[in-house]
Amino acid sequence: MTHPPTDWSQLRHAYGPADDVPGLFARLDGGPGDKEIWHELWSALCHQGDVYGASFAALPVLTDIATGRAAGDRDEAVALAGSIVAEADERLRARYEREIAELLTVGRECVEQPRDSQNFVYCLQFLLAFEGVPFWSRELEYLLEEFEAECPRCEALTLVLMGEYLDECEAELHPADPAELTGIGARLHAMSLAAGQNEAARWLLHLFGGVSCSECGTVFGLAESAARA
Repeated sequence: MTHPPTDWSQLRHAYGPADDVPGLFARLDGGPGDKEIWHELWSALCHQGDVYGASFAALPVLTDIATGRAAGDRDEAVALAGSIVAEADERLRARYEREIAELLTVGRECVEQPRDSQNFVYCLQFLLAFEGVPFWSRELEYLLEEFEAECPRCEALTLVLMGEYLDECEAELHPADPAELTGIGARLHAMSLAAGQNEAARWLLHLFGGVSCSECGTVFGLAESAARA
């Protein structure tokens, strides 16, 4: 759908009226000075994960950048758009259906291109946001960090290290058998292998596998524990 002209003065972002947003986008030229501008855009439109009316209004501009119709870094545009779309309800997804469809195409291209394991995981997360996949479109970052998994039997917490810290994890982990993966875990694992991202594929086997409770020894699923939390 075609959107009417945006009255940015009537929208708000993290710091108040959003009438400064068009000027920030207009300053993007693909050069080294863009880094600070992107920092300002992230801070205003997706402040510590919070999004605002101006955030969604920015999606057409971010889509133009992501598709190459406007100047700016494609990966930054995809990342910011993905973080915003992940918070969209059905009404907003319908309103920005055209932009999300275009971002989905670019998101698929990003997943297929060479990049380090951490950035690949973020690309997967943004792709899931454009697809409308619940939970993991916001929380696939569990794959990169440490978190406490709660035992469903005794409720004790076990510290789990993921991503580049996986080999330092002291908890007893039980990676999933690739042949037994189902659902989103199987899909993400297959996508990682197809992209040559063997390290990310290994991380996924652990996230969608299990861990032994540090107190009672019960083996329980990490992905399920993350979803419950």
